[in-house]
Amino acid sequence: MTGWVVFDYGEVLCRRTTALPELAGKLDVPPATFEPAYWAHRDPYDRGADDVAYWQAVADTVDTEVDDGAVRELTEIDARGWSELDPDAQALVETLADSGRRLALLSNAPASFARHAEKQPWTRSFEHLLFSGDVGMAKPDAEIYRLLVQRLGCPAGDCLFFDDRTANVDAARAAGLRAELWPGAEAAKSLLL
Repeated sequence: MTGWVVFDYGEVLCRRTTALPELAGKLDVPPATFEPAYWAHRDPYDRGADDVAYWQAVADTVDTEVDDGAVRELTEIDARGWSELDPDAQALVETLADSGRRLALLSNAPASFARHAEKQPWTRSFEHLLFSGDVGMAKPDAEIYRLLVQRLGCPAGDCLFFDDRTANVDAARAAGLRAELWPGAEAAKSLLL
């Protein structure tokens, strides 16, 4: 099979973060109060807002304060929380890489997470890592799919893209990519191997 296989990261290659209770504890607020604030400000963070702006917005929403040390600690905990790879997805990526498939990653994630991810061993399987926080745009914006295929140096139709969100899959298809809602690693094998 020719062409690129492009994966989303969150809830495709990795499991959903388990760090939200720990983050809430660091801010001394109940998890039920913290979680809506965490998600409410995530889109600007994924589009390039810095760590201070994000955590300050979260803290303001839950009526607490953060200093530079707290921002660093929260950012580290958050990155760790999104770092638990799904073992089946990891095995699939390794199998594809070993068989010579060209792999890329397209993830809505802040730049600080991108720097964390780049240091992880699993990223060696990927020729390209494209994180929204680095480029100031995010899925499902059409521009990020155009940037992806430009970086890969291929026609959009040569990319098979997997994402866990219907809006992102629909936008990828509108941009000319072949795109599928992530069915889980086991089911994805039938499309890839």
